[in-house]
Amino acid sequence: MANVIGVGGVFFQCVDPDGLMAWYKDVLGLTINDYGGADFVHADSARAFPMGARTIFSGFKSGTDYFKPSSHPFMINLMIDDMESMLARLADKGIALEGEPQDFDYGRFAWIMDPNGVKIELWQPIEPT
Repeated sequence: MANVIGVGGVFFQCVDPDGLMAWYKDVLGLTINDYGGADFVHADSARAFPMGARTIFSGFKSGTDYFKPSSHPFMINLMIDDMESMLARLADKGIALEGEPQDFDYGRFAWIMDPNGVKIELWQPIEPT
């Protein structure tokens, strides 16, 4: 029987794909591949967070405030390995946070907006006890 085992990619339209990916490279440190996107190898996140790394696929009720201030009907959550270093990097780049970083028993979170107006949720998983 066939099963869905993960998210294979997130693809979206934007006015300037090269410029947007250059922003992700500069601001968040993504490595851009030959096709103009970024590859996230699942083994890398599994090594960093053997039990905590995962991809959440979930709908939110229409009208939710969680994606604000974006007007897009989606948000992108990017898994990171070091929140403090990422926050310092964002400050150095002059990138404003959307709200204050928050800590939960399943991870640390911070939010920014990309140049395309998409809210980006940065998540550092915490290994479950």
